[in-house]
Amino acid sequence: MTTYRSSAFVTTETPARYISRLCKHFAHKIPVSFDEQQGRIQFDGGLSMLLAEEGGLRLRVETQDQESLERLQNVVASHFERFAWQEALTLSWQAEV
Repeated sequence: MTTYRSSAFVTTETPARYISRLCKHFAHKIPVSFDEQQGRIQFDGGLSMLLAEEGGLRLRVETQDQESLERLQNVVASHFERFAWQEALTLSWQAEV
């Protein structure tokens, strides 16, 4: 079975803050685990991983079909961008092989 993946990287000095905010937000409805370095959000249609990296935050999504991938990218991006309004951060997704 094919897995579709994409990721986005944003430069920020506070990746742990965004990991915490996103994971706590989604934890009210779906399975989530996180610490200051990474987060895992298990959506019905796929998985999102948040990883603190040198200089910023890497967001990854993976699903079983292209339509679900696009939907999950939109969900993660819309929530992230709402929480990141002070830094005016936006996500630009890149397909991963």
